[in-house]
Amino acid sequence: MSTRKKIAAVITSYFPRSHADVIVTKYLKGFPTDDGIRPPRADVVSIFLDQIHPQDIGLGLAREHNVPVYQSIREALTLGGRDLAVDGVLLIGEHGDYPHNEKGQHLYPRKYLFEQICGTFAFSGRPVPVFNDKHLSYNWTDSKWMVDRAVELRVPFMAGSSLPVCWRDPFLEHPLETPIQEAVAVAYGGLESYGFHALETLQCMIERRRGGETGVAAVQCLEGEAVWRAGDEGRWSRALVDAALRTIPTKPEGRMEAHCKEPAVMLIEYRDDCRGAVLMLNGYLQDFAYAARSDGEVLATEFYLQNEWPYGHFSYLSLNIEEMFVTGRPQYPAERTLLTSGILDGVMNSCYQGHVRLETPHLDVQYRSYEHPLIRPTGSRPAGALLEKWP
Repeated sequence: MSTRKKIAAVITSYFPRSHADVIVTKYLKGFPTDDGIRPPRADVVSIFLDQIHPQDIGLGLAREHNVPVYQSIREALTLGGRDLAVDGVLLIGEHGDYPHNEKGQHLYPRKYLFEQICGTFAFSGRPVPVFNDKHLSYNWTDSKWMVDRAVELRVPFMAGSSLPVCWRDPFLEHPLETPIQEAVAVAYGGLESYGFHALETLQCMIERRRGGETGVAAVQCLEGEAVWRAGDEGRWSRALVDAALRTIPTKPEGRMEAHCKEPAVMLIEYRDDCRGAVLMLNGYLQDFAYAARSDGEVLATEFYLQNEWPYGHFSYLSLNIEEMFVTGRPQYPAERTLLTSGILDGVMNSCYQGHVRLETPHLDVQYRSYEHPLIRPTGSRPAGALLEKWP
């Protein structure tokens, strides 16, 4: 009998360059890495599609690879039977025709989809590992429910962004228990959609500080000229932002203020008095970077993405997910993404309420970063097979 793990893919929408394409397609065709294409150790054996995009490729890929597409999540997890019949679940709840609310939050049904996955586990009397792509939910209540339900059912659970496992130039990984007084991330894109990636960039680094993660006491979002005033007032560190920006060779000449017409900053007050900030610098950047102050020393790195096909950073994310499927152990704690989901919800509420500072006693999320090494890129930039065409 085969020992390969059987994976169900629960997907909102599947079209070219969608998150389903850059993750699930790699499970079907192989993972392009710096060292060549790595064959999967797990097989996608069922698909549930919530919506069929006008440019859908999911149905065609399913036919090509002999993967049945089911009409319900329960059927996808039971392979049309009564009890759970898969060894893991990819929950790709990104993209699709879902509304935004008045706060600008995209109402993806990740909690609803996860609830049905967990219902199947509960009925069958056993859980299997689940990966949830991006943040858990657009609101804190649903995000917390998802993690609590995973704990209740003993579900090995991972979630989040590809940023924590992309290329870093120069490579920087804080040793556990590093004293960090302040840290920043710089990024670009939509406040919610890409702001989440920027928060994961910050959090995967700052969680390694002395004492581990203690949670967040307050958040605030500022936009426009208020961003620069906050920098002048020392509410975010210009020295750290400058250090982060120096790692990005593609940024334009001149000051960021001259390029950013609509900047935004997320100000994060941690419960242990550490300070964090995320600057969204649209018009100036199309990259991510990080910097921190540790006992007077400034450390910085670029978080580099392959922003062209085959989007190799998703290979490294997918390989870490696969490791959980194979071993049954998450590669990093779900509490990281629970906290970033909560921070993001607070940021969106701060913005909606007139950019006020919001105290966040509910974000008392405490955890420690795992010590074991992740599956990572081998260099500081994509190389080898990742620079060639991939089918």
